[in-house]
Amino acid sequence: MLLVFVICCLIAGRLGAMITEPALADWYPGLVKPAWTPPNVVFPIAWSLIYLAIGIAAWLVWRQAERGELGVPLALFFFQLVCNVLWSVAFFGMRDPLLGLFAMAALIGAVVATTLSFAKISRTAGWLFLPYILWLSYATALNVAIWRLNA
Repeated sequence: MLLVFVICCLIAGRLGAMITEPALADWYPGLVKPAWTPPNVVFPIAWSLIYLAIGIAAWLVWRQAERGELGVPLALFFFQLVCNVLWSVAFFGMRDPLLGLFAMAALIGAVVATTLSFAKISRTAGWLFLPYILWLSYATALNVAIWRLNA
């Protein structure tokens, strides 16, 4: 089951990448970005590690949950994966940093709800979401800066 959760995360990541890649070729390079924007190679590495961590977290919750406890945490988990892909749709697919901010707000809300839900069942699972929350905080700041610099 561990592999199933990790693969689900990687599939979400691949869907997001498929939406992102065309914009990386012809739209994103032309945007004004802050000096603290990392090189493009950092993003797939960070996301792969995050997807691995949250896939493990979902597996821990699946293993440790009492009967009847899994519905809400796993629904939140899969919802945040959908929100993750939708951010790629908004920012890169629609090429709209402002819409990306709205999608990011939904994503952060879903991730925080998932984290709290997971932490009730497995403290380790909750902690495994911390890098995701930190990365989303950085990504939000970057999204805001790109929106402001290109408005």
